[in-house]
Amino acid sequence: KIAIKGIERELICPACKELFTHPLILPCQHNICHKCVKEILFAFEDSFADGGSESSNQSSPRIRIAASSVDRIDRINRAGIKRNSLTPRSTLFPCPSCQRDIDLGERGINGLFRNFTLETIVERYRQAARAAIAIMCDFCKPPAQESTKSCMDCSASYCNPCFKIHHPWGTAKAQHEYVGPTTNFRPKILMCPEHEMERVNMYCEICRRPVCHLCKLGGGHANHRVTTMSTAYKTLKEKLSKDIEYLISKESQVKAHITQLDLLMKETECNSERAKQEASHSFEKLYCVLEEKRSAALRAIETSKNIRLEKLQTQVEEYQGLLENNGLVGYAQEVLKETDPSCFVQTAKQLHVRIQKATESLSSFTPAAATTFEGFVVDTAKQEDILGDLSFHSNGLEIPEINEEQSRMYNKALISWECSGKTDSADIYVLEYHKLNKEEESVTWQKTEVCGKSKVLSDLDDDSSYAFRVQGYKGSIGSPWSREVTMRTPPAPVFSFLFDDKCGYNSEHLELNPRRTSVESRAGFPLLLGSERLQVGCFTTLDYIIGDTGIAKGKHFWAFNVEPYSYLVKVGVVPGSKIQKLFHNTCDVISPRYEQDSGHDSGSEDIFFDSSQPCTLVTLGMKKFFIPATPAAPKDPASRILPLPSCLGVCLDCDRGRVGFYDAGRMKCLYECEVDCSGLMYPAFALMGSAAVHLEEAVTAKDREYHDDI
Repeated sequence: KIAIKGIERELICPACKELFTHPLILPCQHNICHKCVKEILFAFEDSFADGGSESSNQSSPRIRIAASSVDRIDRINRAGIKRNSLTPRSTLFPCPSCQRDIDLGERGINGLFRNFTLETIVERYRQAARAAIAIMCDFCKPPAQESTKSCMDCSASYCNPCFKIHHPWGTAKAQHEYVGPTTNFRPKILMCPEHEMERVNMYCEICRRPVCHLCKLGGGHANHRVTTMSTAYKTLKEKLSKDIEYLISKESQVKAHITQLDLLMKETECNSERAKQEASHSFEKLYCVLEEKRSAALRAIETSKNIRLEKLQTQVEEYQGLLENNGLVGYAQEVLKETDPSCFVQTAKQLHVRIQKATESLSSFTPAAATTFEGFVVDTAKQEDILGDLSFHSNGLEIPEINEEQSRMYNKALISWECSGKTDSADIYVLEYHKLNKEEESVTWQKTEVCGKSKVLSDLDDDSSYAFRVQGYKGSIGSPWSREVTMRTPPAPVFSFLFDDKCGYNSEHLELNPRRTSVESRAGFPLLLGSERLQVGCFTTLDYIIGDTGIAKGKHFWAFNVEPYSYLVKVGVVPGSKIQKLFHNTCDVISPRYEQDSGHDSGSEDIFFDSSQPCTLVTLGMKKFFIPATPAAPKDPASRILPLPSCLGVCLDCDRGRVGFYDAGRMKCLYECEVDCSGLMYPAFALMGSAAVHLEEAVTAKDREYHDDI
């Protein structure tokens, strides 16, 4: 006997939300109805045929189709697997319980085990639910009698007389297994779904499913660890019994937790009502402020309207007086009737002045008041933005701050942030960003939700500045926005390459790491042995190395780091046609045998030397960046020396024939010059003495995982 009451939710199919009917065990160990599996697979086929839209069959279980699942279904369909119209062609779908992709393989639904134990429990539940409804005998003549037992071998129900007739003593049928009345008939022996004539007698511990001996010998479980069915039965039953006994022994603790949860639910309801009242009060205060502002604005408009109407009305009356037999004109006509000269002159002088003013007003008509109210337009743009950001703020939720050192712009943007506290109190973060554009009056923030403390963005434009800010949320409670941080994207698409370990590579002086992303010059015994023969000066040459990929056209950018201890490093570009000359022209510029000084300090020697080189390079070293001596460069040597940035970049524009050298951290151009791009161009590097160069690695999704782990 089992306790039926209270286990309903364990007997409900996650797809159709009804009691299980012929439940099947999925590879993820969840259960689902046989008909639901078929409906889901058919729905997948329909959705895939419609371009991924939701199936039109409203009775089918609603399943969300992932892009990866659609791709795998497409591969399966292209494979040409054909079945009859009653069997779905697709064999892949997400589990309704855990959303994990389930691949049924070649056998499809036929490869799943039927969960007879769960089916029996469901049947017991159904019987308990419909105790008043009797199961009738399958063999009685009408009217049928109520059955008293069911035969598991015959899969039929009988009343007592019919059972004796169909199972007489002394026959094989008398040995059949019979139980109480039921409609749930299951086979006595569980057969293997892959080898239908073989019974299962082993249990695969890897796949956690029963298998037969053929599955172990040459099937899909040949290399898996298996155990006998009796051992698996005993082990699993002992574990389940112990777990159930533990739960039963903790019944008082469970009841205490339930009581505590009931109290928490009531407290939650009370606190929610209090929070609603406080929120309503806050909005009511805003309503009051807005109502006061609204009333003041309307009063100001009404006052201005009355003043203007009064002025216009006065002007109307004045012009009405200019009409014949009316006002001023009528009065003037009466004055003209005066015959006494002295009396006429006395009155007409003042009247003539008024008539002249009226005449002038007719020649230059101007309304006494404006009709527009442009000065009374209320600008609410900033207030709308503030109200749009209105949310629940909590003093206990820390304000996140964007970490500019860990954030970087390269092929993609990696934005990282952190909280000052030791614990992370936010459940989710909202990262907003927008492109800085002086022409746009209004700012439109793009928003993305992030579960961790970093985000990789790939939809940013080249050579553009962006503003970033982040906000933390715990439930519906949000922290204030962080300080806005401005970062600039590279001036061109990022060019990916590795150091070339074949063309001109000097393995005695240079050392590459296995990934060919870092190169280091080694000033070891060869330098000491070479210097042993000299009494003065030193014998040092530049060791060149180039990138393994060339550039034919377009605009490209790449970045690298130079170790602070580096003595001398040259970086730039070299044409493919001059690579051989580059590696055979490593002049000894330090030895006393090299002399190119004419005796004056005009700097022409440096310019001549730079123009004679086969490649375009700038010099770095001793934590300095040296701007080449050109006619356009400052004459003062000190003004041509800049601090060495932590990350340097090179931007090559083959279409314009220009190469620029950048502070890659700020994306600021330090030096730009012309370059001949008639052929393939290669990144070039030269090292002297102790030095090292590391190529900047591309931003990937792994960077986000790494920063989240930190």
